[in-house]
Amino acid sequence: MPPDHETGRLILHTEASIGFGGQELRIVAEARWLLDHGWDALVAAQPGSPLLDETRRVGVPAVPVRMRRALDFPALAGLRRLIADRRVALVHTHSSIDSWLGGLAGRSRRRPVVRSRHVTIAIPRRRALVYRLAHRVITSGEAAGRVVAAAGVPAARIVAIPPGIDTTRFHPGVSGAGVRRELGLNTAPVVGLVANIRGSKGHNVFLEAARGVLSAQPGARFLIVGDGIGFDDVKRRVGALGLEHAVQMTGFRRDIPEVMAALDVLVLPSIRSEAASQVIPQALAVGTPVVATTVGGSGELVRDGETGRLVPPGDAPALAAAILAALADPTRARAQARRGQALVQQRHSLDAAMARTTAVYEELLKD
Repeated sequence: MPPDHETGRLILHTEASIGFGGQELRIVAEARWLLDHGWDALVAAQPGSPLLDETRRVGVPAVPVRMRRALDFPALAGLRRLIADRRVALVHTHSSIDSWLGGLAGRSRRRPVVRSRHVTIAIPRRRALVYRLAHRVITSGEAAGRVVAAAGVPAARIVAIPPGIDTTRFHPGVSGAGVRRELGLNTAPVVGLVANIRGSKGHNVFLEAARGVLSAQPGARFLIVGDGIGFDDVKRRVGALGLEHAVQMTGFRRDIPEVMAALDVLVLPSIRSEAASQVIPQALAVGTPVVATTVGGSGELVRDGETGRLVPPGDAPALAAAILAALADPTRARAQARRGQALVQQRHSLDAAMARTTAVYEELLKD
């Protein structure tokens, strides 16, 4: 198979997940950035996965590689061939299974290996061996970095780089008027949760908080934007709580900048494992106030009372109170969002994140 690049700096991203959320979107965005800035990029993903479909949609080269388990010998052989045939310069892995396979394939071909850690779940030391395959571990924020260090990975190998936001899409000029018209929201205060629907994101806590908000502001409306394995369960919960009149579940949407701009408050009620959320800086970039929980790295962007509000995880009354405070004093809430907006523009743009990421690549490629 002939190489499809000319620079000699082809980065192979591997991802064994069949889900589609912030982690997969980050891979696509970073691969696209590389292609636009003098690098070459290739994604190896599961056949039929949403990630593979998304790479094709945005013009990122990708190949299907079935990765069933950590020691999947046909997958390992396929990745080794891919590295040799495409003259891959560096392998960047993302999830557990592909980090074993991509790490072993990269090491066996004498290529540098980078591992990303996107979550803040503790890593048992007996499971930390896979991180030793990586020459560097890029963590989605300082909180995730501390988790990796606690598993025994030397600090010199860990680089904290939160996900970068495309400020050409997320900026103060984005209008949410079209989304409000489409969804029939008109002038109602709108509170949104934008996230892959799974247990760790706290959708049930969000719904309990919605009941508390509605008792004080009956005209408030709530959006749940996203898809995932928990979609049907959350939909049933909306019905069981009698919230169908106030809660809309939109499913997956691509117009996230406009969705963020349509909200009066963006809520991220994560109850565990939130390394460095992408939706928080996205909301702040368009100027939307944020209420989040003190989980993982959310506090790295949301400074309570300064750039947003933070509440304890799983505390629906506290979440409701913070939402009501933002709705009651929108001037103050928007001022906090503007301070967060400045922070995003200075430190959390996609260009800034990729400058740090490619610096890691350059360092390893010199060795």
